Amino acid sequence: MEGWMCQGGGPGVSGRWVRLILIAGLVRGGGDAAADDLQPRDLLAGPPYVSCCQWAVADAATGALVGEFKADAVVDAASTTKIMTAHVILQLIRKDESLLEQPVTFSELAARTSGSSCDLRPGEKLAVKEMLYALLLPSGNDAAVALAEHFGKRFEPASRKAGDDSLARFVAEMNRVAKRLEMSATRYINPNGLPEKGHASSAADLIRLTAAARQIPLFREIVGTRQHDVEVVGRDGKRRTLTWKNTNRLLAITGYSGVKTGYTRAAGSCLVSTGDRGKDSLIVVVLGAPSAAAAVSDSRNLYRWAWRERGHRE
Repeated sequence: MEGWMCQGGGPGVSGRWVRLILIAGLVRGGGDAAADDLQPRDLLAGPPYVSCCQWAVADAATGALVGEFKADAVVDAASTTKIMTAHVILQLIRKDESLLEQPVTFSELAARTSGSSCDLRPGEKLAVKEMLYALLLPSGNDAAVALAEHFGKRFEPASRKAGDDSLARFVAEMNRVAKRLEMSATRYINPNGLPEKGHASSAADLIRLTAAARQIPLFREIVGTRQHDVEVVGRDGKRRTLTWKNTNRLLAITGYSGVKTGYTRAAGSCLVSTGDRGKDSLIVVVLGAPSAAAAVSDSRNLYRWAWRERGHRE
């Protein structure tokens, strides 16, 4: 019989999935396993069995936890980082909505960023609002860099020795906002979640962040969008159309409305989502799942459990 086990790491290291192969007939001379080798019978009460390493469920209106498993564990959380990237920018836009129309020029540095991409080219320009779609739908690591470069000069450096680098200033602001939100397990090293030593968060912190971010209507609108088309203009004036599809598979199911996926080898598959039953809204965070499909399945099971616990029947 084959199965999977989530083998946890130390602080700042997500669990890794280890394949287990159990061969019948090798226990006690080839006979059946003794009764005292069996695990207890599955309980009918309690949360569902899931494949992820950490999870948390919370009331979306209050942020209060409904249930959790290792929610305070400090782990790699991959592109869920981009929730904070968007939140920092949207806080500025709250004060000055004209920023939404500011053009962002896609840089060479952004274009060289590895991993998931929004497919923009150096020199192409897009309004800030469109760049937020590029950040949150196709999960553009490059879009995160472009936005951090554009807005970074508005913020103070982490220290006097940090210099005048706009990217570093933006990340410093991400960490300041995390501190204000009491995200005690979180430390940001970059704006996109690519693996770097010390870059980490937790399921509980992502609940706090998502509860804050979803208070902004534009954030809810963008993360709930399944597909977005945009026309971009290059250095030569030529125009082309890009289509960005949301990486969040839950959006194909009625009742789910966001928020962000994530994946790296270190983090496994991650999914932060929101769901509604009538006026009852929940946030579910799943970290360290063995695949994107497993993260979706775990999330749906946790929603069903939580809604039953809160008195919903159908």
